[in-house]
Amino acid sequence: MYDTIEAEPNQNPSALRTLFLQKRPGAAFESTVNYLFELILETALEMREEQDKHYMLFNKIMKARVLYEKSLFGETFELLENVKLLSEKHENYHALLLAGRLELEYLLALNFPNLSEAELLRKQFKLNESLKFLRKVNEQSSLYEILKHRLLNKGYTRSLEQKNDLNDLVYSEISIVASLSPENFEISKLHQLFQSNYLISVGDYKSALRSFYELNKLFEDNKHLWNTPPVYYIYTIEGVLESLRSIRNYSGMTYFINQLKKIDNTSIDFKINITCIIFLFELFPHLDRGDFKASEELMKDYKDSLFNKLFSLNRAQQAELCLYTSLIHFGNEEYQKAHKFLSQIIIRGKSYFYLPLYRTIRMVNLMIIYKLKDFDLIKYEIRSIKRELSKSEKGYKIERFLLGFLQKEIPAMPGKRNLLWAKHHDELTEIQNDVFEQPVLRIFDFTVWIESVLKQKSLSKLLRDKIDLHNFQIEEIREKG
Repeated sequence: MYDTIEAEPNQNPSALRTLFLQKRPGAAFESTVNYLFELILETALEMREEQDKHYMLFNKIMKARVLYEKSLFGETFELLENVKLLSEKHENYHALLLAGRLELEYLLALNFPNLSEAELLRKQFKLNESLKFLRKVNEQSSLYEILKHRLLNKGYTRSLEQKNDLNDLVYSEISIVASLSPENFEISKLHQLFQSNYLISVGDYKSALRSFYELNKLFEDNKHLWNTPPVYYIYTIEGVLESLRSIRNYSGMTYFINQLKKIDNTSIDFKINITCIIFLFELFPHLDRGDFKASEELMKDYKDSLFNKLFSLNRAQQAELCLYTSLIHFGNEEYQKAHKFLSQIIIRGKSYFYLPLYRTIRMVNLMIIYKLKDFDLIKYEIRSIKRELSKSEKGYKIERFLLGFLQKEIPAMPGKRNLLWAKHHDELTEIQNDVFEQPVLRIFDFTVWIESVLKQKSLSKLLRDKIDLHNFQIEEIREKG
């Protein structure tokens, strides 16, 4: 069965059944599948024990239970003591709590052999302290999870009112941290993750970057406490890279991209996830500068390792990868290719509708349809997006502007186009400078595309000029400082 699956990895279950029964006529297919599943799971668990301290600790606890059942009491308590010491070293308070509770239950069953009341109270005290700590960590984790859920499902803050809605989480998180030791890795990790994600959500990228730097240093100083796979470390590096991109510090991104490349993990899904992050942040310096040719060359380099495995990514990454790939084709004036890539997401709208990125995908699709001159489809899409915006709490200003812009007939004469640009220039500048508009403009600067349409100038050149102007202003500030 295993050899059949390995030889034909892309076959559906029905085809695999046929192939297997051809090789083993009369065999019970379902029983063989179930046995193979259990065997692979057991093998995977054995391998993980060698790689992951979490598995190792809980496996030792299970061994202690077996030793106790076989009346090997001395060995049982010796192993549980070892688990407690390792749990404290690796700050695994779940294992520490379970081992401590099991030890007390076994001591009770044996009538507390050679154990004084003072020693019993000390063990109970340590157990209660672990329980209190876990409760606080759970509360802190809950706040971070609520914050991430709001950001993933509602997007970044679009107004001062939405920013204030997050304050209840901020105050609660600070209150919990104040009551705990900041020297603990788990507490510090969750605190910095919360703070940095909150700061990004409200558009304070420089403060978020400082918080992410502190978090990265925390991880680098405590590699022995990393999870397997190191999911939180990936969140940290991704946050640093996102903050660096937001302030246009592309040179500072190289070190952290290389840190991602150094991560070695046996999980295929996790490797594809990291590959996608690496590709995107190697892409952004080219894409933000309007260098669509260099972006296309980079895309070719990742054809086998990423694009051929598109649907192995989670849906958020699928959507993100399709969006940016579509923008590469759009910048190279390959509008049919751009439309084809985005269609992979739009056609499956029900699966991606909940993502904040989905509406931005539809906005980019409108630009593509405009270039394809399918004006009937543009009208239909605009009506559909407007219905969606009417149901949401608050849309971005640039979304409403773009819908209005594409709804009107754009003059053919250059003079009239220039007048239209002059009319909208101040409003677009205000949108560009609005901190609450940055999350969507960071994905793609629609204001620059509108300028390219009205001025009939190269999108690539306008994006490059914008980055050059930003770099000049930064240099000027440094010289004055």
